[in-house]
Amino acid sequence: MAVTRRERFVYAQLAWMLAGLFVLSVLSAFSYELFFVVSLIGFLAVTELTAPFSVTPRWRRRLRWITVLGIIGFGYVVVRRILAILPIEVI
Repeated sequence: MAVTRRERFVYAQLAWMLAGLFVLSVLSAFSYELFFVVSLIGFLAVTELTAPFSVTPRWRRRLRWITVLGIIGFGYVVVRRILAILPIEVI
């Protein structure tokens, strides 16, 4: 049985997330925020590397919403990190 492009995309994303989880664990740097950022970077890379050249299937158009939500989440993580670094007097 042949693997569809959608399944290949899911397998690649899952492999990226598991590898990221493993590397963060080995480096003792695991946090949910960092895992989210690593997973988002992998998602964006896998999305671009598996993009078809001519016709975009319907399931790939739905990935835009996941991308938008991921970027909003990334913005939230960045703002939280900046607020944690800044002294109280600046805020």
